[in-house]
Amino acid sequence: MSALNLLCLPYSGASAMVYSRWRRKLPAWLQVRPVELPGRGARMGEALHTDLQALARQLASEQRLAAQAPYALLGHSLGALVAFELAHELRALGCPPPVALFACGTAAPTRREDYDSSRWTEPRSDAELIDELRKLGGTPDEVLDNEELMSLTLPIVQADFLLCGRYAYRQRAPLTCPLHVLAGEDDRATDEQLQAWARETAAPYALAKFPGGHFFIHEHEDRVLDVLGRTLEPFRLSA
Repeated sequence: MSALNLLCLPYSGASAMVYSRWRRKLPAWLQVRPVELPGRGARMGEALHTDLQALARQLASEQRLAAQAPYALLGHSLGALVAFELAHELRALGCPPPVALFACGTAAPTRREDYDSSRWTEPRSDAELIDELRKLGGTPDEVLDNEELMSLTLPIVQADFLLCGRYAYRQRAPLTCPLHVLAGEDDRATDEQLQAWARETAAPYALAKFPGGHFFIHEHEDRVLDVLGRTLEPFRLSA
């Protein structure tokens, strides 16, 4: 049985290896491929990006061969924006479209007016970054209060928040792949902001909501993986 590749983009401050446990929980025909961003994990020695379009272009060049085989894209929060831009950059390189794009945990690129992005167009203090991480949840207090850990993490968080704050939406032809939005019922994005993703594709759009807040993908991991498996089952490949 051939595998369908699921390219997964991380959220702010995270390594793509947050998706590694999915490899053990998804069926063998669905191959999880975490896409590490420069400046973290195995790519710690590389420069961090603060320009999302430049990052997407670099990732598209790196993933060009992987995109020749059937694949899907998934990203959470910042990762959803990166996955969206990556889909456009892969198309610009002449690659086939993904069989599906999963945008998790964030408003559509045209509806980010309530995210106060202007706060993040310039670097912020460590205290402001830690305060924002506390508001988002998902990071234990013992981690946020650990100065040694934070000294390693905050430069990544700073760059990732700048990626979001400096992001500028560009009007282009809609994507041609199905677009699936996954969201937490208690997260900040409104239904209108989530439904605006539908305008970014000429293919079918679907919205699935889960209990919990911003990090519902971890809080309700099994339910999220069930949706991914059922959604991608029609694209399962035969050897």
